[in-house]
Amino acid sequence: MGGRPSSPLDKQQQQHLKGQVDTLLRNFLPCYRGQLAASVLQQISQELGPREPAGCQLMCSKKLPRVREHRGPLTQLGGHPPRWQPIFCVLRGDGRLEWFSHREEYENGGHPLGSMALTGYTVMTSQREYLRLLDTLCPVSSGERTQGESDPLLEMPVHFPLFLQHPFRRHLCFSAATGEVQRAWRLALQGGIRLRGTVLQRSQAPAARAFLDAVRLYRQHQGHFGDDDVTLGSDAEVLTGVLMRELLPALRAQTLPGLRGASRNRAWAWTELLDAVHAAVLAGASAGLRAFQPEKDELLAVLEKTIRPDVDQILRQRGRLVGRLQVEVQRPLESCLRGKVDAQLSLVTQKLLSTTEAVLLAVQSLLAQGMDRLSRHLRGSSSGTQLRKEVYSFGEMPWDPELMQTCYCEAERSQGRLGQLVVPLGFFGTQSLVFGAQDLAQQLMADAVATFLQLADQCLTTALDCTQAAQRLEKVRGRVLKKFQSDGSSAQRKFVRGWLLCIFLPFALRQLEEGCKVELLEFEGDVLAVGSPALTIEGIYKDIVQGVLLQKIDGDEEAEAQRRTCPGQPGSSAEVQRLCPLPPPGTFRR
Repeated sequence: MGGRPSSPLDKQQQQHLKGQVDTLLRNFLPCYRGQLAASVLQQISQELGPREPAGCQLMCSKKLPRVREHRGPLTQLGGHPPRWQPIFCVLRGDGRLEWFSHREEYENGGHPLGSMALTGYTVMTSQREYLRLLDTLCPVSSGERTQGESDPLLEMPVHFPLFLQHPFRRHLCFSAATGEVQRAWRLALQGGIRLRGTVLQRSQAPAARAFLDAVRLYRQHQGHFGDDDVTLGSDAEVLTGVLMRELLPALRAQTLPGLRGASRNRAWAWTELLDAVHAAVLAGASAGLRAFQPEKDELLAVLEKTIRPDVDQILRQRGRLVGRLQVEVQRPLESCLRGKVDAQLSLVTQKLLSTTEAVLLAVQSLLAQGMDRLSRHLRGSSSGTQLRKEVYSFGEMPWDPELMQTCYCEAERSQGRLGQLVVPLGFFGTQSLVFGAQDLAQQLMADAVATFLQLADQCLTTALDCTQAAQRLEKVRGRVLKKFQSDGSSAQRKFVRGWLLCIFLPFALRQLEEGCKVELLEFEGDVLAVGSPALTIEGIYKDIVQGVLLQKIDGDEEAEAQRRTCPGQPGSSAEVQRLCPLPPPGTFRR
């Protein structure tokens, strides 16, 4: 459970997994190449198209997404047989967890006893729930004896546990000294899990967008249309998750009947086997993507040179193809949307709007409290050192898991109800959706904090008296809240629109698959005749379905917005009074 045992995979099994990874890459990379071309075309057409009015009013924070490093003593269930032993744990800023034999080992730069990237993990703080989870991994057969089995988890009840569970990796079992320490670690670990999970979703690079689209297209070719949480993680981690889901049924059938011993001992053995398979697949996927990197770089450069000069012609040809194909698929598409999408669209839209509204109100309230708290310290403190400390704390608000938890909880609160609405549509990615809402909250808070600090630093100079400085700081507070409301409204619409597409587009494509197959085959030759790698029949067909679906989404969202009242701007919680003494120049500059 703690230290990594020797791999339970023999050479033949490792060779078999290598072949599985090679097959995956051989089938996936053509999808990836095609989506890279489509992504480059999309980027160039957006650059050359009509410019949208400037949307963001808040300045963009220059700080990269990260988690605050967290460290401290814990106990860990490790070894063979497992036993609880003291360790010193460190959560790095990139979301990697490391553990050392003791604090001095860490402080002296020693090697950790173990480490784990937190991608895909879930934090559990109930020992009873964790034991139930273990029981589901290797259910006890009707004739199996369960009494008298040795189980360290049962022999030594854990008061403040931290169980890190992963569907394909070994579990990590820790225990904290107090409930307060347990909570701090839980929040820190959840932040690391989210940071590692949404790395591709946060990226604006064409290659990242192309990769995610390629994964969805590859899985559609395998008959899997619904979105789920498989796209959480880096590119290699995502491909590993895809293949692990394909391998899991055979692994279960071949391995579980042969496991011996007590139920939970078998469960641990099963997780260790899965971890070894996962490690082998991840190593192979990482190596394959590294080998593809030079080709990808060259391909992107070639696509840029070939598409940009002919972009107008390519778009005109695409428009003609879209028009012709849309005539053929319009009737079954509208029938599908009327019969199977319209009824659910309004319910899901309402839930997404209410969720993001609650998240944004929580961020806005926390932001206002932070600005007011800083103003109070500015009025009442004569210590420049103390004021700079408060400014630093204010600037760290977006990365403070305890402060931001009120915002994150609003996103988590809706997960159950959202799941009930979208699972019948084949969507199983509610964790990704919640992570996206939490990322949105953190980014808006970071932008608002950066904007306030910049405006405050510009307006508070030594040439002002206390009354003038107080008036200017109050105006900064109001300006920042107005900018936040404007950006928050735009971000909410983009978020809701994007996730409605993620939920309903795969569903619509699956419903239309059989009915439109003939039309797509007839048009495939016309698309190939254009001779552009950026145009594919699947891409054009998806764009048609997406365009009609977006019209539905925009109409439904507009109608829903008219029924809802806009969240009000919180009033000033305290009148800004005389600011004495004035802060030294540069106090608000970070």
